[in-house]
Amino acid sequence: MTLASARFATPLGPMLGVATEAALVLLEFEERPELARELDDLARGAAIVEGANEPLARLERELSEYFAGELHEFQTPVELRGTAFQRSAWLELLKIPAGATITYLQLAHAVGNPKSFRAVAQANGANRMAVVVPCHRVVNTNGGLGGYAAGLERKRWLLQHERTFFGGRAAGMLF
Repeated sequence: MTLASARFATPLGPMLGVATEAALVLLEFEERPELARELDDLARGAAIVEGANEPLARLERELSEYFAGELHEFQTPVELRGTAFQRSAWLELLKIPAGATITYLQLAHAVGNPKSFRAVAQANGANRMAVVVPCHRVVNTNGGLGGYAAGLERKRWLLQHERTFFGGRAAGMLF
């Protein structure tokens, strides 16, 4: 199997996308420390080559529209590769509207295990679909940002960008 990869310029820095002919399998900020390991994991089952395909072309359009404040929900098909628990958490992330946030505790409730807030935080950290699977929309119960694998400044920027263009609730948030 061959996976196509492409780089995308964004206001938050360059991103790398990797996709099959059918779906996106990775979108990360290029300087994320885990990127090399994630690419190695993908390369175990496939060759990754620079190239183009429909999911990457669609993603390029959608990223441009998102950062311009014109797109609030990505339609690029994604293939969520992870454990069953991780996938359940990521599917819940896809339900959070642009401009809104939920807490790690609310995410744990949504996946059916209120005591799993640490596990959902770890699933967020393992998300390989930055921005598209919006783990940046999950915050601490006290309203603080919590963590973000691509850096808290990016998380803050993304949340402010979404509130500016798409509205949503930000009550109780400390940033």
